Amino acid sequence: MATPHAVTAPFTDTLWAGVEDIYANVLAHPFLTGLLDGTLPRESFRHYIVQDAHYLSGYAKVLALCAATATRDEDTAMFARHAANTVAVERGLHESLLAELGTTPEQAAAEPVSPTTRAYLDFLFASARGGYAEAVGAVLPCYWIYARVGSVLRVQGSPDPLYDRWINAYGDTAFQGLVDEVLAATDWLGERLSPDDRLLVGARMRTAARYEWMFWDAGYRRESWPV
Repeated sequence: MATPHAVTAPFTDTLWAGVEDIYANVLAHPFLTGLLDGTLPRESFRHYIVQDAHYLSGYAKVLALCAATATRDEDTAMFARHAANTVAVERGLHESLLAELGTTPEQAAAEPVSPTTRAYLDFLFASARGGYAEAVGAVLPCYWIYARVGSVLRVQGSPDPLYDRWINAYGDTAFQGLVDEVLAATDWLGERLSPDDRLLVGARMRTAARYEWMFWDAGYRRESWPV
């Protein structure tokens, strides 16, 4: 890590500018528009929730790696807390949603990890092996895009109570508070990175943002292994 560099804007402003086009495509995806108007097939939502349970199990481990490699003690504590929160809170949300979809957590755990879920997790773990800055860039879209999506969708809400519960979970101020913690840590980090390392973090974030779009698309299509 390099010494602090003079910057004219928060690092997170630069990072978000690098994924705005992807975020626009996320909002326009039929999975999310279907959540909003209630037309998303329940089978697609169930597929997404099952895969999200698989994904978050791995994501929590990557957050733990962020904690282990963080530069500041307060960021170690934050990411460790977020890792534990992901296991506890998200598991509770999934269990309640799965119950209404007629699936138990045990049944969901027994279902195969889909190609997109596997690829996304492999990317996150590979990024974490590159060091703290790369790990932060890779995990950031799962925080940030979900908070933005939740905030936008919550304004209108869904006529389907199940979908509305999912929307409210990510449009909630408590979730935004977690995101704000990570954004503040990212800005602090960005001030101490070389220009090349800042570009690398941005590249990790852009790839992860693409995987976010792909994850919703895989749920919509109910993706499975072709062979």
